[in-house]
Amino acid sequence: MNRLRALLAGLPAIPIVPSSRALVLLALLAPFAVVIAATAPSAWIVAPCAALALLLMAIIDGWLAGRLLSLDYHVPPNAEVGQALAIRVEVGIERDSDAAPPEAAIGFDARLGKGGASTFLLEATGEAGQFSGEGALVPVRRGPGKLHDLWLRWQGPLGLSVRQKHVPLDAEIHVWPDLSPVRSPVLQNFLRDSQFGIVARRIRGEGTQFEALSEYEPGMDRRRIDWKASARHTALYARENEAERDNQIVFAFDCGQSMCEPVDGLPRIDRAVSAALMAAYVALKGGDRVSLFGFADQPQVMTPFVTDTRAFHRLQSAAAQLDYTPREPNFTLALATLTARLKRRSLIVLFSDFSDPTSAQMMVESMERLTRHHLVIFVTMVDAELEELTGLEPDTMGDIAVAVGADSLARQRELVLPRLRRLGVNVIEARHDAIGYRLIDIYLQTKRAEAIG
Repeated sequence: MNRLRALLAGLPAIPIVPSSRALVLLALLAPFAVVIAATAPSAWIVAPCAALALLLMAIIDGWLAGRLLSLDYHVPPNAEVGQALAIRVEVGIERDSDAAPPEAAIGFDARLGKGGASTFLLEATGEAGQFSGEGALVPVRRGPGKLHDLWLRWQGPLGLSVRQKHVPLDAEIHVWPDLSPVRSPVLQNFLRDSQFGIVARRIRGEGTQFEALSEYEPGMDRRRIDWKASARHTALYARENEAERDNQIVFAFDCGQSMCEPVDGLPRIDRAVSAALMAAYVALKGGDRVSLFGFADQPQVMTPFVTDTRAFHRLQSAAAQLDYTPREPNFTLALATLTARLKRRSLIVLFSDFSDPTSAQMMVESMERLTRHHLVIFVTMVDAELEELTGLEPDTMGDIAVAVGADSLARQRELVLPRLRRLGVNVIEARHDAIGYRLIDIYLQTKRAEAIG
């Protein structure tokens, strides 16, 4: 946690600046001076004297505003994309706590929020001359974000002037992927099931992997009878199978231009990462192995397979390294590289989107080669903005052009997704806040069907 202690003894003098109220009063003196000059030219000295008196009052008001005694700021070292965080500022001013509260502003880079600044009031803490407050930031991109400036201003008792203090900051916040879906009560309640508990239970009676033989009892499925073993023992024996584990799950991310477009304020890639980490946590709880793969015009990240939830932080760190690339993805190179690195049949979950027929055609061709050896799930997000533009009533020629373009993109999606389904690819098309749960459902269905290994 970063901390700054600024004592007035070691600081230069804090300037006094006229407030907006003082500037308005000075502006009102101009027509007053014109009236005096027109009606009583000999009394022209009144207007300048009034202006000087106002400036003198502003200086006195600034002096009465009080000295800055201390200034602290507290910055959390980590944050999650799309989740609000608070920057706390505490100041000590030699003034009455009942006076107008000071105002603080924090400047930061675009990664930490829109607008580049957060302004907020500091409230009295109850101690003499002590004020504190919090500024809210909502990071919009992963990676390191910097705070570069802190401004503080407080008014005098008459409101004619303000004192200002500027402090350069050198604080950094590392923005991680959003794990709020993993911490959600819905998922945590689901994971309390014995199959996904702290110690995963071996489940007999499901799956196709042989576990043991047991004596046949009435009520058992007759298809489980092992006739060869029964003949050897001259008694009926049934096979007990175990649910399949140790499957390889690869979450592949298209980090290209289309995935950098925002959906409800955040890039598609960040929405995809949150959903993937949510499903990855469930897969690790289920005894499977998980890896992340990111690509754009060339492969970016390929992690080793993680086998335990205690190593989940490795997936989070790798997901934080996925870059935003404003270039078209190379599906042929990326998926060929992924196939070459996989030594056994795996479940590949591909998060992607497409914006033109050429890229869509290349993606379909690459997916066709991938489905020959692996099970594939394709995840794309419903574009609410595209649907809105398609159904918008046009008023101008520009609106008509936008509606036609949006309708063309929508038709392309309607052509590509059925082609993927015909290849045997499971396609998930849903809102960004629903793709994680849809993905978990399909993963569990696939796992129960023993279709991965």
